[in-house]
Amino acid sequence: MAFWIAATLICLVVAALVIMASRRSGPAEAPKAAYDLQVYRDQLHEVERDVARGTLTEEEATRARTEVSRRILDADRALQAEQARTTDGKGSLLIIVGLLVAFAISGWTYWQIGAPGYPDLPLQGRIALIEDARENRPDQATAEEQAPDRPERAVDPERVAQVEQLRTILEQRPDDTRGLELLAANEAMLGNFRAARNAQGRLLSLLEDDATGRHWIDYAEMLIFAAGGYVSPEAEDALVRGLALEPRDGTGRYFAGQMYAQQGRPDLALPIWVNLLRESRPEAPWVNAIEAQIGEVAFAAGVELDPAMLQNAAPVDVAAMEGLSADEQAEMIETMVAGLADRLATEGGTPQDWAQLITAYGVLGRSNAAQIVHDDAQATFAEFPEALEIIDEAFRAAMARAGGAAE
Repeated sequence: MAFWIAATLICLVVAALVIMASRRSGPAEAPKAAYDLQVYRDQLHEVERDVARGTLTEEEATRARTEVSRRILDADRALQAEQARTTDGKGSLLIIVGLLVAFAISGWTYWQIGAPGYPDLPLQGRIALIEDARENRPDQATAEEQAPDRPERAVDPERVAQVEQLRTILEQRPDDTRGLELLAANEAMLGNFRAARNAQGRLLSLLEDDATGRHWIDYAEMLIFAAGGYVSPEAEDALVRGLALEPRDGTGRYFAGQMYAQQGRPDLALPIWVNLLRESRPEAPWVNAIEAQIGEVAFAAGVELDPAMLQNAAPVDVAAMEGLSADEQAEMIETMVAGLADRLATEGGTPQDWAQLITAYGVLGRSNAAQIVHDDAQATFAEFPEALEIIDEAFRAAMARAGGAAE
């Protein structure tokens, strides 16, 4: 309401100023210019009568005509100027009317489709609403019920027969982890994502602590596809578990960015995808998907996307490292770690990036550096429990490694 009161006052002030200006520049002297013009024309006729009566010589008449004609031209110019100012005054009036009409239309439009009386929503309030919506979003079962049917696609009859055989075998051997792994992968290849996530879920239950990050990320991917691309709370939990074990996994990082984009946090999705693109080969399966969406995500995040941000980072020369001594390899690792630390300090990064730096310091036995990075990451992601879980897991593992290295 304060905005509309201020807007009304500003509109009234502008209208008043335009009215005052139009009156001040109005046709106050227009009658005088017209009167002068008529007087000079009468004088010209009087000169002709004086010549006819013989009271003026032709030479005197010529001089008089010249002087009167000059005055007529001056008066005519003055009259035209006054008429132009009168026209400007009418234009100003039209401007005033236009302002009032535009204000009335905008007010009516806002009243129809806006939210009169609704308070301002600061950034922290919007984030709180987003987090509340995220916490209460639909679960996996609901999402699968609402997911659209997938179009029919051609399948390999031989693969179908293999999957049928695997199903039969696993009915007799339900604890066969290798069989479940194959069944889940093949069901996914056939597009049977619900069957695939069931098989992968059974596999994770059997593996328990032996499950790898890849197992969890595969499970998250199957859940997401089964829900039509939606990242449910169950898929998010699988992603967090998988990325805690495999923080550099490209598939997991892609879906983490997709999750944040869906949840209204493009500011968190953008750095994940930017860093992933910079580190990915052009043929990586997630590159095209990110490139198709990253412009919209950047716009939503209020960031002007610089193509230089998406250029590939320099790859690590593994072959060169293999030819180096232990000290030289350590020096190269230190350089890489320093580069990552500098990037996080200047540009920021994803929770996985921070976890990677903490892990690297743990490998180098630098527990103090890992502790400092952990504390900085805690402050950076204080409002995001999922990110803190990834960072804490990496820190615990790094401390264990650093302790072992110190011994």
